[in-house]
Amino acid sequence: MVEFWNGAEDLPIYGYLIRAGIVYLYIFMIIKILGQRSMVSFHPIDFIFAIIIGDIVGEPLSTGELPLGGPLAAASLIVGLHLTLTFLALKNAKVRRFVEAEPIIIINKGQILVDQMRKAKLTVEALFMDLRLNQASDLTEIDYAILEPNGQISVIKKSKYDALTPSDLDKTPSEKGYPSVLILEGEVNKANLEKLGYSMAWLDEQVHQNGYENIKDIFLLTADERNDKVYISGRSVKDVV
Repeated sequence: MVEFWNGAEDLPIYGYLIRAGIVYLYIFMIIKILGQRSMVSFHPIDFIFAIIIGDIVGEPLSTGELPLGGPLAAASLIVGLHLTLTFLALKNAKVRRFVEAEPIIIINKGQILVDQMRKAKLTVEALFMDLRLNQASDLTEIDYAILEPNGQISVIKKSKYDALTPSDLDKTPSEKGYPSVLILEGEVNKANLEKLGYSMAWLDEQVHQNGYENIKDIFLLTADERNDKVYISGRSVKDVV
Protein backbone atom coordinates (compact mmCIF):
# COMPACT_ATOMS: atom_id res chain seq x y z
CA MET A 1 0.00 0.00 0.00
CA VAL A 2 2.98 2.33 0.59
CA GLU A 3 4.10 1.96 -3.01
CA PHE A 4 2.44 5.29 -3.85
CA TRP A 5 5.01 6.89 -1.53
CA ASN A 6 8.10 4.79 -2.25
CA GLY A 7 7.41 4.40 -5.94
CA ALA A 8 7.19 1.30 -8.10
CA GLU A 9 7.98 0.39 -11.68
CA ASP A 10 4.38 -0.63 -12.28
CA LEU A 11 2.67 1.88 -10.00
CA PRO A 12 -1.09 1.36 -10.27
CA ILE A 13 -3.44 4.15 -11.26
CA TYR A 14 -4.68 4.68 -7.70
CA GLY A 15 -1.05 5.34 -6.70
CA TYR A 16 -0.83 8.21 -9.20
CA LEU A 17 -4.15 9.56 -7.94
CA ILE A 18 -2.98 9.51 -4.33
CA ARG A 19 0.27 11.22 -5.33
CA ALA A 20 -1.65 13.88 -7.23
CA GLY A 21 -3.81 14.57 -4.17
CA ILE A 22 -0.76 14.83 -1.89
CA VAL A 23 1.07 17.17 -4.25
CA TYR A 24 -2.04 19.34 -4.69
CA LEU A 25 -2.44 19.73 -0.92
CA TYR A 26 1.29 20.39 -0.60
CA ILE A 27 1.23 23.16 -3.22
CA PHE A 28 -1.94 24.59 -1.63
CA MET A 29 -0.20 24.81 1.74
CA ILE A 30 2.85 26.47 0.14
CA ILE A 31 0.64 29.15 -1.41
CA LYS A 32 -1.09 29.77 1.93
CA ILE A 33 2.27 30.04 3.72
CA LEU A 34 3.84 32.37 1.17
CA GLY A 35 0.79 34.63 1.17
CA GLN A 36 -1.08 36.31 -1.64
CA ARG A 37 0.92 37.57 -4.58
CA SER A 38 -0.47 39.45 -7.53
CA MET A 39 0.14 37.60 -10.81
CA VAL A 40 0.43 40.98 -12.52
CA SER A 41 3.28 42.02 -10.23
CA PHE A 42 4.97 38.61 -10.22
CA HIS A 43 8.59 39.13 -9.14
CA PRO A 44 11.28 37.31 -11.20
CA ILE A 45 12.46 35.46 -8.09
CA ASP A 46 8.91 34.27 -7.44
CA PHE A 47 8.71 33.11 -11.05
CA ILE A 48 11.96 31.13 -10.77
CA PHE A 49 10.79 29.68 -7.46
CA ALA A 50 7.50 28.54 -9.01
CA ILE A 51 9.29 26.91 -11.95
CA ILE A 52 11.69 25.00 -9.68
CA ILE A 53 8.96 23.82 -7.32
CA GLY A 54 6.78 22.74 -10.23
CA ASP A 55 9.64 20.76 -11.76
CA ILE A 56 10.58 19.06 -8.48
CA VAL A 57 7.11 17.95 -7.39
CA GLY A 58 5.86 17.39 -10.94
CA GLU A 59 8.30 14.65 -11.90
CA PRO A 60 7.03 12.08 -9.35
CA LEU A 61 3.55 12.56 -10.83
CA SER A 62 4.73 11.43 -14.25
CA THR A 63 7.31 8.87 -13.16
CA GLY A 64 5.90 6.26 -10.81
CA GLU A 65 9.29 4.77 -9.99
CA LEU A 66 10.49 7.86 -8.12
CA PRO A 67 9.82 8.02 -4.36
CA LEU A 68 7.67 10.95 -3.28
CA GLY A 69 9.46 11.78 -0.03
CA GLY A 70 12.70 13.08 -1.59
CA PRO A 71 11.10 15.62 -3.97
CA LEU A 72 8.78 16.92 -1.23
CA ALA A 73 11.70 17.29 1.16
CA ALA A 74 13.74 19.16 -1.49
CA ALA A 75 10.78 21.39 -2.29
CA SER A 76 10.31 22.13 1.42
CA LEU A 77 13.95 23.22 1.69
CA ILE A 78 13.54 25.56 -1.28
CA VAL A 79 10.34 26.97 0.24
CA GLY A 80 12.21 27.60 3.49
CA LEU A 81 15.05 29.37 1.69
CA HIS A 82 12.60 31.47 -0.31
CA LEU A 83 10.69 32.45 2.83
CA THR A 84 13.93 33.33 4.63
CA LEU A 85 15.12 35.48 1.73
CA THR A 86 11.75 37.22 1.52
CA PHE A 87 11.73 37.87 5.28
CA LEU A 88 15.27 39.28 5.22
CA ALA A 89 14.39 41.50 2.27
CA LEU A 90 11.44 42.91 4.22
CA LYS A 91 13.55 43.60 7.29
CA ASN A 92 16.83 44.79 5.77
CA ALA A 93 17.20 47.47 3.08
CA LYS A 94 20.59 46.17 1.91
CA VAL A 95 19.23 42.67 1.39
CA ARG A 96 16.18 44.14 -0.35
CA ARG A 97 18.36 46.07 -2.80
CA PHE A 98 20.34 42.89 -3.50
CA VAL A 99 17.28 40.70 -3.98
CA GLU A 100 14.97 43.08 -5.80
CA ALA A 101 15.85 44.90 -8.97
CA GLU A 102 15.76 48.70 -8.91
CA PRO A 103 13.32 50.54 -11.17
CA ILE A 104 14.99 51.81 -14.35
CA ILE A 105 13.96 55.17 -15.78
CA ILE A 106 13.57 54.73 -19.54
CA ILE A 107 12.12 58.16 -20.39
CA ASN A 108 13.18 61.17 -18.32
CA LYS A 109 11.38 64.50 -18.84
CA GLY A 110 10.28 63.39 -22.28
CA GLN A 111 13.70 62.20 -23.42
CA ILE A 112 14.43 58.53 -24.12
CA LEU A 113 17.52 57.37 -22.23
CA VAL A 114 19.28 55.11 -24.72
CA ASP A 115 21.86 53.84 -22.22
CA GLN A 116 19.11 52.81 -19.80
CA MET A 117 17.24 51.01 -22.58
CA ARG A 118 20.38 49.07 -23.41
CA LYS A 119 20.91 48.29 -19.74
CA ALA A 120 17.36 46.95 -19.53
CA LYS A 121 17.80 45.11 -22.87
CA LEU A 122 14.65 46.83 -24.08
CA THR A 123 14.03 47.40 -27.77
CA VAL A 124 12.18 50.40 -29.18
CA GLU A 125 9.44 48.09 -30.44
CA ALA A 126 8.95 46.61 -26.97
CA LEU A 127 8.90 50.09 -25.46
CA PHE A 128 6.23 51.23 -27.93
CA MET A 129 4.13 48.16 -27.18
CA ASP A 130 4.18 48.83 -23.43
CA LEU A 131 3.39 52.49 -23.97
CA ARG A 132 0.38 51.57 -26.11
CA LEU A 133 -0.81 49.22 -23.36
CA ASN A 134 -0.60 52.19 -21.00
CA GLN A 135 -2.70 54.35 -23.39
CA ALA A 136 0.39 56.51 -23.92
CA SER A 137 1.25 56.01 -27.57
CA ASP A 138 1.97 59.74 -28.06
CA LEU A 139 5.58 60.24 -26.94
CA THR A 140 5.11 63.99 -26.70
CA GLU A 141 2.68 63.50 -23.78
CA ILE A 142 5.06 61.40 -21.67
CA ASP A 143 7.09 62.90 -18.84
CA TYR A 144 8.53 59.70 -17.33
CA ALA A 145 8.47 56.01 -18.20
CA ILE A 146 9.87 53.56 -15.65
CA LEU A 147 10.69 49.90 -16.08
CA GLU A 148 9.48 48.35 -12.83
CA PRO A 149 11.09 45.34 -11.09
CA ASN A 150 8.26 43.10 -12.29
CA GLY A 151 9.09 43.87 -15.93
CA GLN A 152 6.17 46.22 -16.58
CA ILE A 153 6.53 49.83 -17.67
CA SER A 154 4.69 52.51 -15.75
CA VAL A 155 4.03 55.87 -17.38
CA ILE A 156 3.73 59.34 -15.87
CA LYS A 157 2.27 61.84 -18.31
CA LYS A 158 2.97 65.55 -18.38
CA SER A 159 0.55 67.42 -16.16
CA LYS A 160 -1.24 69.15 -19.01
CA TYR A 161 -2.15 65.78 -20.50
CA ASP A 162 -3.55 64.30 -17.31
CA ALA A 163 -7.26 63.61 -17.21
CA LEU A 164 -9.30 66.15 -15.27
CA THR A 165 -10.47 65.09 -11.84
CA PRO A 166 -13.46 66.42 -9.86
CA SER A 167 -11.07 68.38 -7.64
CA ASP A 168 -9.74 70.19 -10.72
CA LEU A 169 -13.31 71.33 -11.35
CA ASP A 170 -13.90 72.25 -7.69
CA LYS A 171 -16.38 69.41 -7.39
CA THR A 172 -16.81 67.12 -4.41
CA PRO A 173 -18.40 63.84 -5.51
CA SER A 174 -19.85 61.46 -2.96
CA GLU A 175 -17.49 58.87 -1.56
CA LYS A 176 -17.47 55.45 -3.14
CA GLY A 177 -18.10 52.49 -0.91
CA TYR A 178 -17.33 48.81 -1.10
CA PRO A 179 -20.13 46.69 -2.60
CA SER A 180 -21.17 43.83 -0.33
CA VAL A 181 -22.97 40.75 -1.60
CA LEU A 182 -26.42 40.45 -0.04
CA ILE A 183 -27.89 37.79 -2.32
CA LEU A 184 -25.96 35.18 -4.31
CA GLU A 185 -27.79 32.56 -6.36
CA GLY A 186 -31.00 33.06 -4.43
CA GLU A 187 -29.37 32.79 -0.99
CA VAL A 188 -29.22 35.72 1.44
CA ASN A 189 -25.91 36.61 3.05
CA LYS A 190 -27.25 37.48 6.49
CA ALA A 191 -23.84 38.46 7.86
CA ASN A 192 -23.42 41.19 5.24
CA LEU A 193 -27.04 42.25 5.65
CA GLU A 194 -26.51 42.79 9.37
CA LYS A 195 -23.15 44.50 8.81
CA LEU A 196 -24.76 47.12 6.57
CA GLY A 197 -27.68 47.53 8.98
CA TYR A 198 -30.38 46.44 6.54
CA SER A 199 -33.41 44.31 7.32
CA MET A 200 -35.05 41.48 5.40
CA ALA A 201 -37.98 43.81 4.78
CA TRP A 202 -35.66 46.29 3.06
CA LEU A 203 -34.15 43.49 1.01
CA ASP A 204 -37.56 42.21 -0.07
CA GLU A 205 -38.50 45.76 -1.06
CA GLN A 206 -35.42 46.06 -3.28
CA VAL A 207 -36.25 42.75 -4.95
CA HIS A 208 -39.85 43.77 -5.69
CA GLN A 209 -38.91 47.28 -6.82
CA ASN A 210 -36.69 45.75 -9.50
CA GLY A 211 -39.47 43.57 -10.86
CA TYR A 212 -38.73 40.25 -9.17
CA GLU A 213 -41.23 38.13 -7.29
CA ASN A 214 -38.90 36.35 -4.91
CA ILE A 215 -35.35 36.37 -3.55
CA LYS A 216 -34.87 32.99 -5.24
CA ASP A 217 -35.16 34.79 -8.59
CA ILE A 218 -32.00 36.81 -7.89
CA PHE A 219 -28.58 35.70 -9.04
CA LEU A 220 -26.66 38.59 -7.49
CA LEU A 221 -27.60 41.60 -5.41
CA THR A 222 -25.00 43.92 -3.93
CA ALA A 223 -25.31 47.11 -1.90
CA ASP A 224 -22.78 49.87 -1.44
CA GLU A 225 -21.93 50.53 2.18
CA ARG A 226 -21.74 54.30 1.77
CA ASN A 227 -24.27 55.50 -0.77
CA ASP A 228 -26.91 52.74 -0.68
CA LYS A 229 -26.35 52.02 -4.36
CA VAL A 230 -27.87 48.65 -5.26
CA TYR A 231 -26.92 46.35 -8.14
CA ILE A 232 -29.25 43.49 -8.99
CA SER A 233 -29.14 40.74 -11.61
CA GLY A 234 -31.61 37.90 -12.17
CA ARG A 235 -30.86 34.22 -12.49
CA SER A 236 -31.56 34.29 -16.23
CA VAL A 237 -30.56 36.77 -18.93
CA LYS A 238 -34.11 37.88 -19.62
CA ASP A 239 -34.54 38.87 -15.97
CA VAL A 240 -31.59 41.24 -15.83
CA VAL A 241 -32.65 44.85 -15.21
